[in-house]
Amino acid sequence: LYQTLTRAVPAAQDADLFSWLVTLYPVWAELTGEAVYVSALVGLAELMLSGCTTASDHLYIFPNDVRLDDEIRAAQELGIRFHPTRGSMSLGESSGGLPPDRVVEDEEAILADCQRVIEEYHDPEPYAMCRIALAPCSPFSVTPDLMRETRKLAEAYGVRLHTHLAETLDEERFCLERFGRRPVEYAADLGWVGDDVWHAHCVHLNGGEVDLLARTGTGVAHCPSSNMRLGSGIAPIASMLAARVPVGLGVDGSASNDSSHLLAEARQALLLQRVGHGPGALTAQQVLEMATLGGAWALGRDDIGSLAPGKAADFIAFDLNRLDYAGALHDPLAALVFCTPQRVALSVINGKVVVEDGELRAVDLGPVIERHNRISRQMLERAGGI
Repeated sequence: LYQTLTRAVPAAQDADLFSWLVTLYPVWAELTGEAVYVSALVGLAELMLSGCTTASDHLYIFPNDVRLDDEIRAAQELGIRFHPTRGSMSLGESSGGLPPDRVVEDEEAILADCQRVIEEYHDPEPYAMCRIALAPCSPFSVTPDLMRETRKLAEAYGVRLHTHLAETLDEERFCLERFGRRPVEYAADLGWVGDDVWHAHCVHLNGGEVDLLARTGTGVAHCPSSNMRLGSGIAPIASMLAARVPVGLGVDGSASNDSSHLLAEARQALLLQRVGHGPGALTAQQVLEMATLGGAWALGRDDIGSLAPGKAADFIAFDLNRLDYAGALHDPLAALVFCTPQRVALSVINGKVVVEDGELRAVDLGPVIERHNRISRQMLERAGGI
């Protein structure tokens, strides 16, 4: 969510993942608690207005006074169901990692704060509005020891695990050179597969790795816009769905997507699979299932994701009497995916109306956007105006 502050940054517009990260780390080092709070308001508002009722975020950089609490407060004010993850980076450049040393944390401090946020915010009850997950950032920014200790802590508290995995060929080369294993093999060695784990991306998988994810119930957050933007590749989503891997949709960070629009992401997911595998690769129905039931499955929730007796009252409505949907009433559900993505007219989360007539009820976005843009300008200026 904090990446809404660094959309379309000129120096990162034409970069691959590693170059993009190296370019933006110095900017993100300027984050403050206020910046995280305001950017979370912006990102979550965009998600809600585009049809999202449950969101997860991977906050993995904690400079200055940043805490996970900052974005939890934003979610509570907006009324969205939220699965924030306490991310982390501990492997700095001097130790062979990608991030600069000044943005990594001490591993004992990371684990202590993970425990703190679980004890303060995690709600395991049905219909919970906030559940914590633990999320070391990536194979190239944390140590195997941190992955193992995080797994132990998650098991002790019954919370889920998340990380970035198999996103690019550069990451694959890093894992082969440093660990002698492909990314999924490395994760499996550390206990990072299972029905309490979901990974972002999983672009570069072979057939055996898809089978492993399916067999263990390991979830995947598919982020097609980011994968295209960074030239990372096309994830084998059709194969994953056929194998019964839990696959949900992610918008990734707004610095590699430049949007937080869930419905736009659904459209991109459909089109990208068809580019790679033909017009029958993915249907509109399958994409909508990924955006609803698939996401709930990946997050380990059986109380959300569909309208059914006993499930949470989370639902959205669209106004189809719009220019963008003219002539598309023969299959209204498919129209939501194939036509230009729109705002929702209505959103109800946990039985409470949070969007009405296409507007958020809890927050006036005008002043928030003005404050957000001011913080964004200040951060880039402090980082040298990249």
